[in-house]
Amino acid sequence: MLRTASLSATLLLLALLAVFAAAKVDDAGFGSKYLWHSLDDGLLAARDSGKPAMVLIHKSWCGACKALKPQFAASSAIEKLSQQFVMIIAGDDDEPADPKFAEDGKYVPRIYFLDSEGAVIEGIKNEQGNPNYKHFYPTPDGIVASMSKALKAKQTRPASQEEL
Repeated sequence: MLRTASLSATLLLLALLAVFAAAKVDDAGFGSKYLWHSLDDGLLAARDSGKPAMVLIHKSWCGACKALKPQFAASSAIEKLSQQFVMIIAGDDDEPADPKFAEDGKYVPRIYFLDSEGAVIEGIKNEQGNPNYKHFYPTPDGIVASMSKALKAKQTRPASQEEL
């Protein structure tokens, strides 16, 4: 009996480890200190946690993405703010098909901010950037500003019917 329970516990532990190993998402050089999620897992995590999400769309061949990676990875300001977000990364074959992630084109890198229900938070764009590429962020400064703005939008969002 004890042997069967021990075997069952071992199998359960191995199954859980397999699930967590499969769920690990490659940081693609943007920083292993962030808790990255795939789009689908991140949307579920945002809904479950009530946190807004930041979606980073990149390509491995993209020069601007390569230039942003070390800056993003080294940014203590982004790291600190990331604790209040569900961090989603999508690259190469994982680019979201939903048109809401290509509002003004499919250039890369693009960063979108979503509320906890998965809707794009309106009005958040790179204020210092080119108005034709609203979601292009070449440096951490613009990302930090938009992360802060997304958090303020969450605080000022009107209560839904469920919250009343």
